[in-house]
Amino acid sequence: MTKMKSIFKTLATLLLAASTWAGTAAFTLAHAVNDLPGGPAVNQLNLHPPVTRIAEEQHWLHWFMLIVCSIIFVAVFAVMFYSIWKHRKSRGHKAATFHESVVVEVVWTIIPFIIVILMALPATKVVVAMKDTTNADLTIKVTGMQWKWGYDYIKGEGEGIGFVSTLDNAHRVMSDAGGPKKGESVDDYLLKVDNPLVVPVGKKIRIITTATDVIHAFAVPSFGIKQDAIPGFVRDTWFRAESVGDFHGQCMELCGKEHAYMPIHVKVVSAADYSTWVAGEQKKLAAKADDPAKVWALADIVKRGEKVYAANCAACHQANGKGAGPIKALDASPVVLDADKTKQIALVLNGRTVALPGGQSNVMPPWKQLSDTDLAAVISYTKNNWSNKTGQVVQPADVLALRK
Repeated sequence: MTKMKSIFKTLATLLLAASTWAGTAAFTLAHAVNDLPGGPAVNQLNLHPPVTRIAEEQHWLHWFMLIVCSIIFVAVFAVMFYSIWKHRKSRGHKAATFHESVVVEVVWTIIPFIIVILMALPATKVVVAMKDTTNADLTIKVTGMQWKWGYDYIKGEGEGIGFVSTLDNAHRVMSDAGGPKKGESVDDYLLKVDNPLVVPVGKKIRIITTATDVIHAFAVPSFGIKQDAIPGFVRDTWFRAESVGDFHGQCMELCGKEHAYMPIHVKVVSAADYSTWVAGEQKKLAAKADDPAKVWALADIVKRGEKVYAANCAACHQANGKGAGPIKALDASPVVLDADKTKQIALVLNGRTVALPGGQSNVMPPWKQLSDTDLAAVISYTKNNWSNKTGQVVQPADVLALRK
């Protein structure tokens, strides 16, 4: 009976592997899937092509360790199987009766020790280099949020620039509809973002990670970096890209139900193009530096709020404001409809955590990184969209008054 169970278990494993391969093949045939430069490749087996020195060292270590372990595996089992075959009982051999051998014990202690040292030395060299974040040309704070990334350039060229990077809304709609349609290009499916992280080529980039809610992880395989982003803590890593291009990664911690919708897109450009990008972003920041004392008309502020909502809120609350699962609906929401607008302003500014059955929690992150005008605009939009025809207007001064 036990043998039959073992056979069925083996067959089930093989069937599962075959079905997985068949499903992948069917998806590839049904969709126009190609390798994504700087991202995953079709039927990829090896690590991502490296574009940093650290990533190259990691590749070398990977193969070095694999070859050493393979040689040890083959050597040990070859000796074992040879001994079993050559000295089997059917040929008249009898088991030897002896006790400890000092020579053997010394040999099988020294040889593994030497092997471990030979493996540890190059690995330690790479790990130490990975942790050396000194003398960076550019420092960027990366904040993980459910479920998007916040980027703040805090030192170096571009200091003061900050923005939020979210999964492209078209890809989210595509996913909600069951995935790409047959024949539709999906090379960057669920990896396209609205605002990529832009860095110059050949410069040392220090990444400081933290989070606002749960543990996330900032990882870009082509750079050979993965650093946890932990609420209340600061961690750092670094990279120096040696070629221009677009490079993709994802959050590598199970951070909640939207974990699959938290991509990373790093755009590496030339020094001249980076300076041009910085100048453009600084102009945008100056344009966004609205006077908080300005009084907006309802139509104008709602129009602006529609863009802010699409970029920051629609991924969770949906374009129709109905929410999804534990994400609360904004359409007909008591907080949105309440005549006391300070309740919704405080909620959007400071966020909220709601306990759910089973020990889980529903987290709405704080949105203090948005300007007073953008927050007033998106709140006014929710109060006057869908079935929420309240006629209420939230002004930037109202938001400014409640900031802590």
